[in-house]
Amino acid sequence: MSKTVLSLQGVGIYQNEHKVLSNVNLEVQKGEFIYLIGKTGSGKSSLMKTLYADLPLHEGQGTIVDYDLRKLKEKDIPFLRRSLGVVFQDFKLLPDRTIFENLQFVLKATGWTEKEGIQRKIEEVLDRVGMLPHANKMPHQLSGGEQQRVAIARALLNDPDLILADEPTGNLDPQTSAEVMEVLFKINGNGRTIIMVTHDYALLLKYPAKTLKCEDGSVFEVVQRSL
Repeated sequence: MSKTVLSLQGVGIYQNEHKVLSNVNLEVQKGEFIYLIGKTGSGKSSLMKTLYADLPLHEGQGTIVDYDLRKLKEKDIPFLRRSLGVVFQDFKLLPDRTIFENLQFVLKATGWTEKEGIQRKIEEVLDRVGMLPHANKMPHQLSGGEQQRVAIARALLNDPDLILADEPTGNLDPQTSAEVMEVLFKINGNGRTIIMVTHDYALLLKYPAKTLKCEDGSVFEVVQRSL
């Protein structure tokens, strides 16, 4: 049975007071992989920020992993974000901590207390992205691709129903981008839903999936050959 992890109906997306997207209607089912494409300034990042509650939703109806975005209170935002995994273009790893300590920090911040449980979880997610041998390294000792794998591992820590990946290959060369995509598709194959913003149309051709485009204030599905 399918489970809707994201539903937007008649949604308007605003950046400051400026409306960037109108009448957004979107249903995302558990297990889907969806690309979000569009030119710079077309509203992709504003849409993503609305989904993880960095921007408020004032127009239309929206639910994400069972949270109502219109009724979301400030105190609920950390709980929403625990139900999401967010992967950014610039990794956002803490430079003064090892990879293990980076992930430990997130788990402790989200309420984990049991030492053995924390150890097990960190080893599990690092193993899933092929980074377990690097657990005691500092971020600066890793390549960009390795840092992004760690960022994906971090996004998996609280077993999210949905992963939002905002340009996760934006700072990576083509070979490394392909490696990161393999990791993401493997995670998707295990049942995780992923929405990924990208400018890299070559990736879409190599790893085809449902594709949505932001253009002229609208969001619509496109077929690959018309990219």
